[in-house]
Amino acid sequence: MKTILTCILSACILTGYSQRFELLHEGTKSSLRGLSVVSDDVIWCSGSNGMVGKSVDGGLSFRWIQVKGYEKRDFRDVEAFDSSTSIIMAVAEPAIILKTFDGGFSWRKVFEDTTTGMFLDAMDFDGKNGVVVGDPIQDKVFLAETSDFGDTWQVVKKTTNCTSMLQGEAFFASSGSNIIMKKLKHTNNKFVYVSGGILSRLFIGDICLPLPLQSGKNSTGANAIDISPSGKTGIIVGGDFSNDKFKDSSCVLISFEQGTQFSFPSTPLHGYKSSVSFVSENEVVSCGTSGVDFSNDQGLTWENISNLSFHVVKKSKIGKSIFFAGANGKLGRLRTPR
Repeated sequence: MKTILTCILSACILTGYSQRFELLHEGTKSSLRGLSVVSDDVIWCSGSNGMVGKSVDGGLSFRWIQVKGYEKRDFRDVEAFDSSTSIIMAVAEPAIILKTFDGGFSWRKVFEDTTTGMFLDAMDFDGKNGVVVGDPIQDKVFLAETSDFGDTWQVVKKTTNCTSMLQGEAFFASSGSNIIMKKLKHTNNKFVYVSGGILSRLFIGDICLPLPLQSGKNSTGANAIDISPSGKTGIIVGGDFSNDKFKDSSCVLISFEQGTQFSFPSTPLHGYKSSVSFVSENEVVSCGTSGVDFSNDQGLTWENISNLSFHVVKKSKIGKSIFFAGANGKLGRLRTPR
């Protein structure tokens, strides 16, 4: 469906400028949880029913592709490098990663794992280097890395106390946002990731720290993490997706200045959130089935700017635009003019 539904759904004044939230598209039969924004013009998304979407005009129109031979698969994450090249991740039965070099017309299998219980949750890239995380296999975190833009993958064999998962702990494949390629100062990490479920932890290299988030149920815990451009702060969001209006302990703020220190917002998120993205060093946006929230003080206070439900939010890698994706092929954009 290329008809564009563009409407200003909400407007508010934050940090002295007007924000406009626009609904770009809905109606495609796919729950979109994968989103990658290359630039203000090039956007890729992916989801259930083997669907992949691409726009090269900033969301004014989308081309929809149902990947041949994978019509029943759920592509929970996507990483795009340009308008022609991207990678999509199918979670399980079996776990598969596909890559296209021609804008989605054809796809090549670059990873497959048929291990019983295999379930991929999210992936992230920093240039040619990437990582994918999956639910525990025999109580061990599943991780695989690439150093050639995803053409080949190597399963991480390293074993530490932090590669063993605890009872009831796993990862949420809600938005492709629970792992981020980010090297933090004074650590040996290549990436940072978070777990959820009965309990949640933050994993930084060989360090794993319990998170003060909602816990105790399979539906609780951390869903997503993002780290500020400077690497000095981070934000983890989640909550309880079975009770998405409950606000308590759905967000943890992180300071990396002196070790790793946790704190809470003074004005909390408006319920469960599945994705979070830094817009700038101070501005942050988060989304979930409870709506879209915005902060201009590194997550200390949050304001609800839309009640629309979305699974994932991503800022343009080299631009200013912020895009959202969700159920029923829903795609939105937040404009933050400078």
